[in-house]
Amino acid sequence: MSLTIDIEKGRKVAKLLYESFSTTGVHGRTEMPEDFAPDGVEKGTLEHLLFVTLTISIDYQRDAVALWESARRTFEDPETRYLFDPESLHKVPFEKIRRDMQKYDLSKKPEKDARIWQTVGVTFYKKWKGDPRKFLESCGWDALTILKRLREDTHREGARRVSDYPYLRGPKIGPLWVRVLRDNIGLTQLKNLDKVPIPVDVHVARATLATGVIRGKARGSLQDLFEHIREAWFKSVKGLMAKDRPMIALDVDEPLWQLSKYGCKERDKATGYCPVKKDCVAADFCVKGKIMIKNNLVELDTYCCCNRRG
Repeated sequence: MSLTIDIEKGRKVAKLLYESFSTTGVHGRTEMPEDFAPDGVEKGTLEHLLFVTLTISIDYQRDAVALWESARRTFEDPETRYLFDPESLHKVPFEKIRRDMQKYDLSKKPEKDARIWQTVGVTFYKKWKGDPRKFLESCGWDALTILKRLREDTHREGARRVSDYPYLRGPKIGPLWVRVLRDNIGLTQLKNLDKVPIPVDVHVARATLATGVIRGKARGSLQDLFEHIREAWFKSVKGLMAKDRPMIALDVDEPLWQLSKYGCKERDKATGYCPVKKDCVAADFCVKGKIMIKNNLVELDTYCCCNRRG
């Protein structure tokens, strides 16, 4: 790899995207798929917390819009609502959980997703009386401790120890859960959020590369770029303000996701031509060159356009 992390450009992109997403929107959108609770669920309640926590636990290799829509339909059906109750997940046979998660396409990998879902739910039932807030409180509401415990806490199954929080413990899903706890559940007591890395997925990666915050040449696993992307946004937001507080890396997660989902993914992978560029708030930062991402592999060969800002 031969990469440049352009922090000055990152500062401009972060400021622009945050302000746009907070007002007029990025590609006209100011909301995320997880922002819509099921009918009858009040924001910030335990019911809402369990809904987002369990859904996020299987948010891997999925279309987020479809995932959250499936989760809402599953919750709103009285016959499948039990899937969001930790006590029921402990009592109901695995085969029924696996089957019911398929009713509205909540699971794409029926066996794996159901195992993850049941394990996370049963952990909260057995260890935290069905309330994730008790786990968060035991971590002192400290975001770094939360992420550490997600990675390290285990339980015994027969002769082996297994994770209490499979996939919720991951480098993308863990920080995503923390952000959602702040933004969607409204947990204002969370601490050290400025030290939480941005949840990097294919959209955050693509938007970072397309805006030239990271540019240059690379070929191989997309995940090899993730640490560079986390570093870029940690450094780029320093000194910026998000309304009345210092901006943190988590603040640019949503607008970057929207920028890619409805914009950057449309650009020509070989030339960088983007058919939606004329309507894109970040058009002046778009770089030329190749950004090919497929099956978690990346081929990058981009360069800054000298006649443009940043």
